[in-house]
Amino acid sequence: MRKQTNMDTVKVIPLGGLNEIGKNMTVFEYKDEIIIVDCGLCFPEDEMLGIDIVIPDFSYLHRNRNKIKAMFITHGHEDHIGALPYFLKQFGEVPVYGARLSLGLIENKLKEHGISGTLIDVTNGDIIKLGNFSVEVIRMTHSIPGSAAYAIKTPLGYIFHTGDFKIDYTPLDGDPINFQRLATLGGEGVLLMMADSTNAGKKGFTASERTVGITLDNIFAEAESRIIIATFASNVYRVQRIIDAAVKNGRCVAMSGRSMVNVVATATELGYMKVPKGAIVDINKVRTMDDDKVVIITTGSQGEPMSALTRMANSEHKMIQVKKGDTIIFSSNPIPGNEKPVSSIINKLFEKGAKVIHSDVADIHVSGHASEEELKLIHSLVKPKYFLPVHGEYRHLLAHSKIAEDLGMSSENIFLIENGDVLEFSEKGAVKSENPVPSGNILVDGLGVGDVGNIVLRDRKLLSEGGLIIVVAAISKETGFVCTSPEIISRGFVYVRESEDLIEAARNAVKERLEKYESEGVKDWSVLKNGVKDELRDFIYKQTKRSPVILPIFIEV
Repeated sequence: MRKQTNMDTVKVIPLGGLNEIGKNMTVFEYKDEIIIVDCGLCFPEDEMLGIDIVIPDFSYLHRNRNKIKAMFITHGHEDHIGALPYFLKQFGEVPVYGARLSLGLIENKLKEHGISGTLIDVTNGDIIKLGNFSVEVIRMTHSIPGSAAYAIKTPLGYIFHTGDFKIDYTPLDGDPINFQRLATLGGEGVLLMMADSTNAGKKGFTASERTVGITLDNIFAEAESRIIIATFASNVYRVQRIIDAAVKNGRCVAMSGRSMVNVVATATELGYMKVPKGAIVDINKVRTMDDDKVVIITTGSQGEPMSALTRMANSEHKMIQVKKGDTIIFSSNPIPGNEKPVSSIINKLFEKGAKVIHSDVADIHVSGHASEEELKLIHSLVKPKYFLPVHGEYRHLLAHSKIAEDLGMSSENIFLIENGDVLEFSEKGAVKSENPVPSGNILVDGLGVGDVGNIVLRDRKLLSEGGLIIVVAAISKETGFVCTSPEIISRGFVYVRESEDLIEAARNAVKERLEKYESEGVKDWSVLKNGVKDELRDFIYKQTKRSPVILPIFIEV
């Protein structure tokens, strides 16, 4: 190999997935070539009012779009594929590699967005050569079929990216992790390992998905009325276990939620799910069936406001009304930050007389992520020179770094970095660049992508906290002064009919300020508006100790 120059560095640039749950995306760059692993979304935090989803910032990739060779998808969960339609709208020529199920789910998303893409099916053992990169697909086990790790061969050595995984020795599809290849890879030498850290703080091993099936069988056998079970639509293994338990106990299955219907249809069509003939019925037929013959699989396990289960809990679902005696199962754990909305939904369901079963009272969920002992095994097999914990909040990344240290890795070879940081590898070693790349959150609100920023969110927060007061005044074209008494309109501040005295007093305060400006000969609209805002803000705060948004509107007549 020729001697490396200063330009011969391999860069690893996470654009998402560090210090957060979701939005996973990593860029690998060598000279004039870039490959990308995953392109996920995350759901908005409480203060992101009105925002639908959050996707990575593609600014760095726009500046280097001519370098991009391919995108590789580890598996079909939203936090790894959800931002792909937005990416392909901007970088449509980029081929996307992944397992058949991952690509099937991606294709559904692209159809919804009215676009197409170059989707290339890969499987365990495939090697894709792209210039100076060579990418090998290695089978992993997770909560969805087709999960893969990638061994990325670069001019400086292998970079191993685990994707999301757990070590399941009895996976439902019968295909365990390719341990032999991992051990061989470790023997060949791995420059850097990037590994899932979501469960790094949990001792022991993560249970097999098969354990959930046993619990579901017992619950289904004892239930005397309808069963409504909420889980992630993309958790294909879990949905398969639910269908199996329903059929075993003489029940039919109906699905509520578009994403649930689409995922099951795609997984069945591609052979990843086996559904007996007649096992699935249309949701519209449930009302005519005996309650003890029905299982409804629904979205909404995270308390999402528009999900099917939330609408059921709020009596807003068009076809399903929760009844006394229904058994409702939450077959998932709340994602960090979702505990409050999930708890709210559970309380509403209890109020309706339903029996609610969740992970605190029964083993109806197992994680898809590796716990501490499984992570130790992966480290021992792969034996990386450098380690970068990914996919988790800071506490998860820190816990994973300590696991690596306990196994003998030097702390100098472990990197705890943030989204946008650039790791540079050369013959001299590895360093974090002093020049990070843009990596903020891009907020998607309806059809708008990135047009809502901090200022808009701040205004929405202020509106939600204090409401809005609009002051409307008519300005004479001839004199330039106010010619009518100002009108005050309130939204979300006070109920006007019950606060007429306050509104009248506020109107008089504004009127006096405008009359003062008229006596001084002030005609500049910006001065008038700022004066009205200051006057009304002070008056309202003195009277109510509230701070609504104040919007003066002047009309020339």
